[in-house]
Amino acid sequence: MDELAGVKWHVSTRSSGGGGNCVEAGPLGDGSGRVAVRHSRAPEGAVIVYTRAEWDAFLAGAKDGEFDF
Repeated sequence: MDELAGVKWHVSTRSSGGGGNCVEAGPLGDGSGRVAVRHSRAPEGAVIVYTRAEWDAFLAGAKDGEFDF
């Protein structure tokens, strides 16, 4: 996907170290505000692209503990 070529990936601060489950996210460089997410151990694998509204809703849910198991 050409639109992913310029993504500056950032590893989640909540990812476990030492080969654990790591999530990377980065904004697409097209000015749309969309955010791409991938698994850092499989960078050539699947990528999910969220709209800015979807990403903001996810972050709000994470901060509120919505995804705590």
